Amino acid sequence: MKNILIIHPALAPYMIDQFNVISQLYNLEVAFLFRNPWYDKFDQSKLLPLLKFKYSFLLKGPHYKERVFRFKMLNLIRKVDPDIIIGYEYSFTTQYLILLKSLGLIHQKIGSIIDDSLDICYHVQTNIRFLARHLSVKRLDYLIVQSSEVSKFYQNTFNIEDKRIIVSPILQEPERLRNNRDELEKIGNDYLIKYHLKNKKVLLFVGRLVPVKAVTKFIDSIKTILEEQEDLVLVVVGDGEERKNIEALVKEFKLETKVLMPGRYEGSELYAWYLCASGLTLPSTYEPFGAVVNESLIFGTKVFCSKHAGASILIHSDLGLIFDPLDKNETIDKIKIFLNLIDTVTEVNIDRKPCLMSDYKKKLVTEWEKISQY
Repeated sequence: MKNILIIHPALAPYMIDQFNVISQLYNLEVAFLFRNPWYDKFDQSKLLPLLKFKYSFLLKGPHYKERVFRFKMLNLIRKVDPDIIIGYEYSFTTQYLILLKSLGLIHQKIGSIIDDSLDICYHVQTNIRFLARHLSVKRLDYLIVQSSEVSKFYQNTFNIEDKRIIVSPILQEPERLRNNRDELEKIGNDYLIKYHLKNKKVLLFVGRLVPVKAVTKFIDSIKTILEEQEDLVLVVVGDGEERKNIEALVKEFKLETKVLMPGRYEGSELYAWYLCASGLTLPSTYEPFGAVVNESLIFGTKVFCSKHAGASILIHSDLGLIFDPLDKNETIDKIKIFLNLIDTVTEVNIDRKPCLMSDYKKKLVTEWEKISQY
């Protein structure tokens, strides 16, 4: 069994099951560079006990937001002596691994986890990232991407063999997320009472309140629909720098009873919101994947998903609609169709919301087995 060392920024809830599956195939160790993701604060005391592999932390070294360098990385590699080392994106970590190998200081095969959606592949954010990608892809033994569409992009654009690309979308086990039925139903029914959601069509947003999530633009686009449909309410779950702007817009449009902002939640308190919802919306203008789409489908809730989100690959006609949040007319036209696909909320009963998420665990295992073959 091969030994794999993954060097990753920090643990988020939606990464647990994927890492655990990899640990069933290989001897896995994950070194985290932060105690928490720079963009959010999760209760790590509840997440870390769920990990089924060895993990460690590399916390010392310069960093600016997600840009980071850790001085003791080479020491860790020599201590663990893995067969394969996997970094992330085209980061300093990945560049350092490429440098170490080019200098002959490490001998292992190296790879990188690339979270880009197909949209981001074609519209690279910066010239620096464009150059880093161009210089890195041929020097990496493996690329770990989130969809077959992105895999084909790399194969066609950079002439990379399929055996070097692992398609590994975010995996969350429905059984784990849905297993505490009584708690989820109690929390959810409490939400219905507290926020007066019974007999309403509850359109849910979950995520960080930052500009790229485009919540203000989305509210502006559907303002008239919110006003006209008495049973429609938008619930914005999350927090962030855009919160005050959203609140100001809601006040300006006099939508205080139509747009609710209960705050940020995680764990069961978050999952219960999916059970309360008629549908989820993700109106992001930039979104590498969007784990909330995965979570929403696990809890039987259809999704109105931005075409710019990597998770749009999960949506077909039975599971929701894909739209362009930058096109106001399209947003209006398609949200009307979507609202006819979803039901009003009467009670929270997990049996009435069966999982809509396809089981792709076996396919994910097959993809990761490429490492043992190449």
